[in-house]
Amino acid sequence: MKLYPAIDLLDGKVVRLRQGEYNDSTVYGEDPVAVALSFVDQGASWVHMVDLNAAKSALPVNRPIISNVARALEKRALLQVGGGVRTVGDAEALAEAGVARVVMGSAAVAEPTLVDEVARFINVAVGLDHREGIAATHGWTQSSGERVIDLLQAFPLASAFIITDISRDGMLTGPDIDGLAEAVRSTKIPVVASGGVGTLAHLEELAEVLGLDGVIVGKAIYESKFTVTDALKVLQ
Repeated sequence: MKLYPAIDLLDGKVVRLRQGEYNDSTVYGEDPVAVALSFVDQGASWVHMVDLNAAKSALPVNRPIISNVARALEKRALLQVGGGVRTVGDAEALAEAGVARVVMGSAAVAEPTLVDEVARFINVAVGLDHREGIAATHGWTQSSGERVIDLLQAFPLASAFIITDISRDGMLTGPDIDGLAEAVRSTKIPVVASGGVGTLAHLEELAEVLGLDGVIVGKAIYESKFTVTDALKVLQ
């Protein structure tokens, strides 16, 4: 199972939000490139990045930083980026910046055929962020009214689904094992878990979900619950 250590960017800084609330954030670093390299130095083959400014306002203020991270990781690890990827142009800009896979959430849910267009030139993970199984959009501020389990059938060209239980994100209380297992059973496209991981025991639980492709971990690493090295040992 793959590990995706996470970097959330807000105003150029590495932060984490609690349950997606922009007014409840903690700053964990001023240098995203250094943070990304620290993950790769410990053995990570992917880094997951979210542009929180772009997710909320669609303004790509962090794109130069994303480009710098992609250059730093070149030939060492792959960079996956989400947040504000709403148009073909947004995806093209990230592809040109060296991003290996883009994550489309709000735009994909609103217009599934957009994923087909973007998938022609870069891998696309569809981010399905939810509260109690209902997909949320626009930086987790709006409800789509659609069930995640139904949306899994709407994106045949997606290279992955990233499923985030917003109520668990940043809480370190454990992932939604049952919901993730149901998702894996419902699609042949790889499923990546996100939200709630706080201990190595949580990773062990995820590793037992047959067919689960990977897990995104952020706050637990920043708060020294475990290291990237520790996590990789459990998942491998």
